[in-house]
Formats: sequence, C-alpha cells, structure tokens
Amino acid sequence: MSLSQVIEALLFAAQKPLTLRELVAAIKGAGRDDDLTPNEFAKTTEGHVSAALEQLKIEYVQQTRAFQLAERSEGWQLVSDPAYAPWVRQLFPAAKPARLTPPSLETLAIIAYRQPITRADVEAVRGVAVDGVLQNLMERGLVKIGGRAEVPGRPLLYETTQFFLEHFGLRDLEELPNAQELRTRYLPSAPRAEEPAPPVESPAPETPSAQD
Repeated sequence: MSLSQVIEALLFAAQKPLTLRELVAAIKGAGRDDDLTPNEFAKTTEGHVSAALEQLKIEYVQQTRAFQLAERSEGWQLVSDPAYAPWVRQLFPAAKPARLTPPSLETLAIIAYRQPITRADVEAVRGVAVDGVLQNLMERGLVKIGGRAEVPGRPLLYETTQFFLEHFGLRDLEELPNAQELRTRYLPSAPRAEEPAPPVESPAPETPSAQD
C-alpha cells in the first residue's frame, strides 16, 4: 500500500473536493482508535501529499484513464474526462441550465476582471442599462453584492462568487485569461458626483464697543 493509493481512496470516497489539510488529517488520523493497527503514514506532511497528488495526476494522463485529478478552488477532486461527457450526461437527464446570453457574459466578464465594481461603471463600459442582467447573474449565483463604494451616494459594489470559480473550473481569479493585461487596460467609468462643499459660516457681527 502506498500513500498515493490511500489518497486515491480518499478522493474516490469523498463527496466534495478535499484540501491538502483535510487529506493530511484523514491520513494521519487513521488507526488512532485502534492501537493494534499502526498507521504507517502517521508522519505524512502536506508536502508529501502534494507530491503524491501531482504524481497521480501525471499517471492518470499517461494511462489515458477515463477520469482526471483536478484542483479546484476548494480542493482536489476526481472528475470524469470531458471526452466522455455525452455518456456521463445520460446519468443526469435533468434539463440543462439555460446558457448565458452574450449580454450576460459581457457583463460577467467586466465584473470578473474589474471587481469590485459599481453598476454605473459596468453600464459605462457596456453603454446600456444592466439592471436585468445583473439580477439574472445574481439569481444564478455567479455575482453577489460585495459592499458599498466609498464615493458620494455609496453605490453597491458587485463581485463574483465562489460558485463562479466552480462553474468555470478556476482555482482563483488569477487563472482568468490574460488577467493582468485586462485588469490594467483602460475602461470608461461613470462620472462621479462631487461632494457638496460644506456650508461657509458667516462671521459673527462685531459687538459695538462702549466708545461707539
């Protein structure tokens, strides 16, 4: 029995992605309730697990297995190879979710690359109102309200969600295509209303002196 095989069993049995910390805890925790069965992997570290995961990932590709080892934003997971999607899909005959429309994809891309961002700034880039599109993206769990901007009026700020990363198979926002380039490219923004100037107090009238 090898560490890679133990990890493979854990990933196969798990109902969700597992982080390095969760894998190490499960590996080191085996045998604690049974002193008669020593745990040969009790000294396993995150470095050992990380190396074993990379080795498994390579082996699955070299052996052209029907599944892959994928690193998601929330951990590692065994997933079926996309090439087998037509057959795997037969196990899940539920209606397919509606595809994102071009306006929704464009709005989502602007938010993803420039988040947190106000609705007015998204509209300044697109040139049209996005109220309905924003609502749809929020209902689908791809966008959420992240706070308020520190500008006059305190408009809402929008940002992508954890489900956005899962939906597009990203570990983090740095995996967005051309992330650095597109984040620094100039985009028009909504004009900011100037804060009203504080009222100027009139000087107090001088009190007449006794000599006046």
